[in-house]
Order: sequence, then C-alpha cells, then structure tokens
Amino acid sequence: MESEKELPKRKSTRLKNYDYSSSGVYFVTICTRDRQPILSEIIAHPVGEGLAPPESVPLEYTTELKPCGKIAKEQIMLLEVGYRGVTVTDYVIMPDHIHMIIQLKKTVDQSAPSPTLSDIICAFKSLTSRQCKQRYGIEKMFQRSFAEHIVRDKEDYETRRKYVHENPTKWYYKTK
Repeated sequence: MESEKELPKRKSTRLKNYDYSSSGVYFVTICTRDRQPILSEIIAHPVGEGLAPPESVPLEYTTELKPCGKIAKEQIMLLEVGYRGVTVTDYVIMPDHIHMIIQLKKTVDQSAPSPTLSDIICAFKSLTSRQCKQRYGIEKMFQRSFAEHIVRDKEDYETRRKYVHENPTKWYYKTK
C-alpha cells in the first residue's frame, strides 16, 4: 500500500492569542494569483498647465482600473454595508495587489459574534473572484491568504496611509 504524500504544513502569519474581531485598525495586502496584473494600470498624468517645457511638468500617478479592478472597488465599498462596525479608511488597487486600511469597531447589542478580519477578507475575495469568473472567465483570482499588520498608533497609521497613497508613484518608477 502506497503511503500518502504528506503536504507541507502552512505556518500561520496571524498572532497567536490575538482577537482579530476586536476593535482596531489593520493594514491589509491581498495579492492576485501569480501576481497577474489584472486589476489596474498605473498612469502618469501631467499636473498643471502652462508654457513650461514638457520634461519639467510635474507628473501625478494614478491607477486606471481594469474590469476586475472595478469589481474589486465595488466589493471594497460594500464591506461597510455588509459588516456593521467595518470602515475602509484608505485603499489602493494596484495592478497585482490591493492595500486596504480597515477599521473594526465592536458594536454593542450584536446578537451574532463580530466577524474577524479573516472573515471580512475571505468574503471580499470570494465575492470579487466569483464575479470576475462569471463575467471574464478568470479562474483563481487571488493568492491564498493575505498579509496583515495591526496598526499600533497614530504615527503607524499615518505611515501606512502615506504608503497606500504613494504606492502608484513607487510602482511607476519601479517598472520603468
């Protein structure tokens, strides 16, 4: 009788003994499977007008959402509707990943247990993936799991927020 090949055990990236349904702010990164650039493109736009030579005109870098990126944006907006006590304070949809800053607030008089951060991200990924598969035939849209950082204080929050907003510019220069 052949012995079954044992699969490697995945190591959890979550903190042991931490309640991920507790009130707090979390910085989350979700990647597409095989880092496929299916969510957006980074576009450079000139800022301001005038007679300055083109090479001296400052540029602004923004994301232009592809169809699956538009679906992801819709689902991000629906998180606050689907989960009481959830606020997405900042997000950016990059070509192959999404960054979100999510605030969870435990609500009083809740008959059901508060959702965990994993519950919320799992629902987001599932709903986004299902729609992208139905509309565009994209199989297995996201990598398994997600990366998360528990925001510790105002300075940490501002650092993460700055990172979210500057990510398109960094991406543009990294790929050029």
